[in-house]
Amino acid sequence: MTPVAPGTRPVVVLVGPPGSGKSTVSRHLAEVLGLAQRDTDTDVETVAGKPVADIFVDHGEPHFRELEREAVTTALATHDGVLALGGGAVLDEHTQAALAAYAAAGGAVVFLDVSLAHAAPRVGFNQSRPLLLGNPRARWAALMEERRPVYERVATLHVVTDARTPAQVAEEIRTHLARADAAPTRTADTPARQEDA
Repeated sequence: MTPVAPGTRPVVVLVGPPGSGKSTVSRHLAEVLGLAQRDTDTDVETVAGKPVADIFVDHGEPHFRELEREAVTTALATHDGVLALGGGAVLDEHTQAALAAYAAAGGAVVFLDVSLAHAAPRVGFNQSRPLLLGNPRARWAALMEERRPVYERVATLHVVTDARTPAQVAEEIRTHLARADAAPTRTADTPARQEDA
């Protein structure tokens, strides 16, 4: 295991529903920023030795969510680049608390928002998305209705990806990060030293 420097954390974390472009945008953003890119779904697949869809079929959603929680916790503590979370990761209370602590420490959590009309062609609503089986459009809409308040609550930046290329979205995020870095740092107020009279 690679030693982790104290204070290591992602530069930015992307959250959002299936079809919002998290994986693609994170790759573009990582390239623009010259950073490593990481996706927690990929981390889960590596640990499990099988695709996410197979984990759902073979072990069920609760097992997948346990693996996902561990992947998010590890990535938030060890990854110093661009991090994309799986669409449902934010529903876990531990993950919500970890993202809140990350944001409170100055981290950027970006909610990539997308409408059903634009998500549909990106997702393809195929079998590799187990939570969308059955009536995929209705399932996606229901998932988004459930998750939207959580995405909005954990995010420090909201970016709509409809009708935009991943490169355009990545550039908006890069600009936001640059502005945040340029902002003056707030420090705790220190009592003024009283001069002897």
